[in-house]
Amino acid sequence: MIDYAGRYGTPLYVYRLEKVREAVTALRRGLPEGSRLYYSLKANPHPRIVRELTDLAVHAEISSSGELRAALAASQSPSDILYTGPGKTLQEVRTAIRSGVRRFSIESATERDRLAEAAEAEAEEIGCLIRINAPGPAAGSTGLRMTGVPSQFGIDFDQACAQPGLFRATGRLRPVGLHFFPATNVADPAALAREFRLSVETAAALRERTGFDPELIDLGGGFAAPFAKPGDLPDYGGLREVLESVLDRHLPGWRDGRPVIAFESGRHLTAACGTLLTTVLDIKHSGDRTYAILDAGTNVLGGMSGLGRIMAPAALPEPGADAGVDTREASGGEPAREAVTLVGPLCTPLDVLSRSAPLGSLKVGDVLRIPNTGAYGLTASLLAFLSHPPATEVVVDGAAEVHVRRLEVIETPLEGRER
Repeated sequence: MIDYAGRYGTPLYVYRLEKVREAVTALRRGLPEGSRLYYSLKANPHPRIVRELTDLAVHAEISSSGELRAALAASQSPSDILYTGPGKTLQEVRTAIRSGVRRFSIESATERDRLAEAAEAEAEEIGCLIRINAPGPAAGSTGLRMTGVPSQFGIDFDQACAQPGLFRATGRLRPVGLHFFPATNVADPAALAREFRLSVETAAALRERTGFDPELIDLGGGFAAPFAKPGDLPDYGGLREVLESVLDRHLPGWRDGRPVIAFESGRHLTAACGTLLTTVLDIKHSGDRTYAILDAGTNVLGGMSGLGRIMAPAALPEPGADAGVDTREASGGEPAREAVTLVGPLCTPLDVLSRSAPLGSLKVGDVLRIPNTGAYGLTASLLAFLSHPPATEVVVDGAAEVHVRRLEVIETPLEGRER
């Protein structure tokens, strides 16, 4: 990968499309036969990656007008898009409807009313999935919980059962399904199977209590991936048999598409495709610590730091010999000791990528690579903080470069508001 660093400089994200294809193929082996798969654009909305997923018949799950633009630019059919997330504004919903989106997830009765208003204003028939905060959590649950606890997401099961109007048509809005998302980043397949089982049981109980017969049940995701460190994707191949048995027991019509069963994934489909390349700008010693200052900080790889989820990356030396270049030959700087604190170029002591990276004798000019950064990388970072230029992104397919870009933060004056 050192060739790309020489060509485009660093910090640089390299995305490999073959890794996206491998992840989709492997995950589908673990999902029930005939089920639908959505890609959560929040993980990485890069249009070339989304287009690759479109070609693989993976639908888009979006939560903003920006993600809508990215999905449409990647040739996603608007009728295949699922618009989710809390706090959707009337303008956002109307924009999506005008763009052809016909399926939304609602998180409350207020959102139901807002969506009905938008459908009426646009004179379009719209379907909604009701997001349910299932009771629980499942026994032995792991990962970040998004259901079974007090949450801004979804409607509590008991509240939904007490609001029969949620399951009836309102003007041009018709309830067509249920939406669940119990947890995220669950690496243990058995634990994830328990989460899905709880969601299926909740869907069956809701149907029994309300008489609502969903056409589509989105069971969400939770499929894990390593973040910014070496490692392989968890193998979920054993899920299929377990999930099909659960569905046969509680929703026996699912094999005939009554209801259609869907799943979502973001990080699991794209994490492995990405590698971040970053250059050592300086080596410093302070007290008993050695600091390597990189050209990539939390503005490039924030690990969702703005959301309070800072995950320490693991950097590896990028061997220049593979490309006929010695990345370790650079003038200036002192050799680093064994354990190095990796920091970025930002003027804050919080700009730390790793507090103790066992990297040996680093020198100024060395190029490091951080693997598994294809999800929650650049667009989940503090992009505009200190106004450094964003990292370049190059997408490759085998040996071919298929897309190169750099995001920009731009100023757009509001008409009539300048003085």
